[in-house]
Amino acid sequence: MVMHKVVARPDETMADAYASALAEQPLPKWRIPEERSDPRVAYEVIHAELAMDGNASQNLATFCTTWSDPVTHTLMNESLGKNMIDKDEYPQTAEIESRCVHIIADLWHAPDDAGTIGCSTTGSSEAAMLAGLALKWRWRARRQAEGKSTERPNLICGPVQVCWEKFARYFDVELRQLPVLPGATGLRPEQLREHVDENTIGVVAILGVTYTCDYEPVAAIAAELDAIQADTGLDVPVHVDAASGGFVAPFVQPDLVWDFRVDRVASINVSGHKYGMAPLGVGWVVWRSQDLLPEELIFRVNYLGGDMPTFALNFSRPGSQVIAQYYLLLRLGRQGYAQVQQACLDTAQWLADGIAGIGPFQLLYDGKGALPAISYTLRDGEDRFNLYDLSEHLRMRGWQVPTYPLPPDRQETVIQRVLIRHGTSRDTMEIFLEDLRRCVERLTSPPPTAEARQGFHH
Repeated sequence: MVMHKVVARPDETMADAYASALAEQPLPKWRIPEERSDPRVAYEVIHAELAMDGNASQNLATFCTTWSDPVTHTLMNESLGKNMIDKDEYPQTAEIESRCVHIIADLWHAPDDAGTIGCSTTGSSEAAMLAGLALKWRWRARRQAEGKSTERPNLICGPVQVCWEKFARYFDVELRQLPVLPGATGLRPEQLREHVDENTIGVVAILGVTYTCDYEPVAAIAAELDAIQADTGLDVPVHVDAASGGFVAPFVQPDLVWDFRVDRVASINVSGHKYGMAPLGVGWVVWRSQDLLPEELIFRVNYLGGDMPTFALNFSRPGSQVIAQYYLLLRLGRQGYAQVQQACLDTAQWLADGIAGIGPFQLLYDGKGALPAISYTLRDGEDRFNLYDLSEHLRMRGWQVPTYPLPPDRQETVIQRVLIRHGTSRDTMEIFLEDLRRCVERLTSPPPTAEARQGFHH
């Protein structure tokens, strides 16, 4: 009988990931390990560490997509190697990007779908900065043609997301961020006249204010700028930051006039990975017409194999998110997007009614007419607890609910915001509402007596 010595490979003898050398010590934090590790072990220890993050489905603070169907994952896995910038090497991915731009332009009533121009980005923040650059360059070109100074450009807005503060600082633009008027949830037309001047490159209107989730009145803002032009000759364009509302309003508020139907709207940005339902991270920016994007801002690159026009703040980035966005546009269509967004709105309004019925809360936005979300504050005179305390108690149950003051001049008002996204079920929100009610009861109940604090005993 011939005996054969069986030599097992190390990966075949790995019986338990948590009995391995990698798992029996703290993971490397400053230096790369000297030895390689079994991929299953490396996966398990990283997976276990990531489990300490919050549960994404209980993150009621984020606008971003936290759930995607399996087919989206499959398409993205198949596209991991595609570089969005390399349009010569991946021409069909570039074609899909172009289709998305024109589909989105059509959603926003661009006057000439075929003649519009736009691009994908890593998110709405990059898209907003690209739109801001176009505003600045067009203003500068006009001033130069008139023989006037191009110093001290300014941009007017209300309570915008921090990306606009970054734009102003990085690209040397004065950000005239106007205070929130009493009772308002964002910028109002009557605030503009005393702040617009010959150095104003544009006005930013928000379709879905980050703080309150309400829409700013784009058409009314544009009408006020029309009146200002009639009186002063100042022609100031509007950019709509529709990071959240750009994929909501076209489907569930189709009669709301906020987009390219308003002649003064020059450009719009949106986040595909928010209510566009694509995975992180993809955004879009679209201009009404090609002449509104200065040619000088477009780089033409040929070292990757062909002449490729590009307008972006970065270079290489994945094409898989763009492909996922196109898949969702095809799969859902107008009907599907409308059903999803309406379901989210219905859940937000149901939750608003429930929170209003608990007692100590006053709704600022009840989920009607804008984003699928709610925002609320404490009623006047409620001093038994504050919203920061409530956030801490909710966190004990895993809920992440943001608490923050409103922007100037309403910073004395502290609010909470809850966002309803695709994948947030009515059942989940019912559990949240019950947890919220229990937290309020604990915060408003008298402290336990000494006898009650003794604990359980036989």
